[in-house]
Amino acid sequence: GMMCSGFMAGRALGWTSTDSIFLGGMLSMSSTTIIIKAFDDLGLRSQRFTGIVFGTLVVEDLVAIIMMVLLSTMAVSQEFAGEEMIGSILKVFFLILWFLVGIFIIPAFLKKVKKLMNDETLLVIALGLCLGMVVVATKTGFSAALGAFIMGSILAETIEAERIEHIIKPVKDLFGAIFFVSVGMLVDPAVLVQYAWPVILITLVTIVGKAFFSSFGVLLSGQPLKTSIQSGFSLAQIGEFAFIIAALGVSLKVLDEYVYPIIVAVSVITTFTTPYFIRLSGPFAEWLYKVLPDKTRDFLDRYSSGTKTINHESDWRKLLKIYVGKVLIHSVLLTAILLLSTQVIHPLLVEKFPAMDMWGNIIMSVLTLLLMVPFLAGLVANKNNSPELFMSLWKDNKYNHGKLVALVLFRVFVAILFVSIVLIKYYHVQYGVGAII
Repeated sequence: GMMCSGFMAGRALGWTSTDSIFLGGMLSMSSTTIIIKAFDDLGLRSQRFTGIVFGTLVVEDLVAIIMMVLLSTMAVSQEFAGEEMIGSILKVFFLILWFLVGIFIIPAFLKKVKKLMNDETLLVIALGLCLGMVVVATKTGFSAALGAFIMGSILAETIEAERIEHIIKPVKDLFGAIFFVSVGMLVDPAVLVQYAWPVILITLVTIVGKAFFSSFGVLLSGQPLKTSIQSGFSLAQIGEFAFIIAALGVSLKVLDEYVYPIIVAVSVITTFTTPYFIRLSGPFAEWLYKVLPDKTRDFLDRYSSGTKTINHESDWRKLLKIYVGKVLIHSVLLTAILLLSTQVIHPLLVEKFPAMDMWGNIIMSVLTLLLMVPFLAGLVANKNNSPELFMSLWKDNKYNHGKLVALVLFRVFVAILFVSIVLIKYYHVQYGVGAII
């Protein structure tokens, strides 16, 4: 939703298509630093909706990596590099590996050396581990924030979690202040005057769009209206990832230089508005609930309660476990076929037969898809994905229908995505997009 809103806002301002696409990408990312600081200052860390917001921010961080690959490759070559996207997705597994290793090793290490550590030593070790994971994350192609988040999650599982949180608070406050001061120093007041209209329009699109789309998404997932609006209003800003995307566009010389200071100005304005919107979200949700028609209120209450009182919770767990396992296994096998075709066999054929023409690409794509067919069928076919469990949940509660259909559509989308990547590799981006459509 924000990608489309940002693109349309850019076009309304008379920007080029490339500038508008980058703007959409920048408006899609909320600021982890700003939101965490606001929650701490307002004393909301223990609220139910903050967990949803933090989860959303982590997923956004992962999606941002794929988005940056897409934007950079499309901007430079006007094409979508499917293999680069697959590479960026595979990096997630590398990061998960580090996470699992950390979960097993670091708590055991801290437990063994607990008697040897005073506060200073523990502070240095905690920061060292954090910065070490930041290095691993950035070398892999992820953001520093995600690396720090992963190490924080690992340290939260140790016996020293509360002690680490206490001794690291002054350091956190120091760097939080540095972040906000450094962002403030990027603002040129002359730019605010010169580009007042674009700054105002993009700020409004950001606040209204993110509040609406985020609230709607949380509501759709089965949360109550108040929780949904509190989550959506908390995400109504842009932050550090917008700077990274803007800097990427300027460095690639595909983004006009005036876009960067405009985005910084919008970020600063939305930073100021975020605490007020978080405070406003509760009263606004209560007012909205009162003015809604009775039928709409009843439907929302039934929908949110229906997601919490699923009779066959064990069936859901079994189904999701089977689905995730099937999707992961089939995706790994399909990725292996894709890499074998595009990275090994095709380059060898090109080397042996430099004059390979369209017919060569047709033969390679057909052979690749034929090898993929059994795994694509296994991914999509209902008979391979526990139809008994599926139907028992379908009949149990009509509020299960939306989630079950979403699971089927997700499997189909994954299958089509692999087909489209083959078509993009051997033909053109239009064929891949056509396959998805």
